[in-house]
Amino acid sequence: MKISARNTLKGTIVEIVKGATSHVRIDIGGAIVTASITNEAVDDLKLEKGNPAYAVIKASDVMVGID
Repeated sequence: MKISARNTLKGTIVEIVKGATSHVRIDIGGAIVTASITNEAVDDLKLEKGNPAYAVIKASDVMVGID
């Protein structure tokens, strides 16, 4: 897989919840990352619980906060 994003985290799909959009939960070494994607994308990628997957994070969409 070649993409321009540099923030790719490999993990395992632990849950897929379909609704108006799908929420895909990926376990990245004990931390859970949730992606909201289309139901069509879930079907096209043949995503299933237990399969390996990458969470790809666009730096422009990541925020950091502190107390």
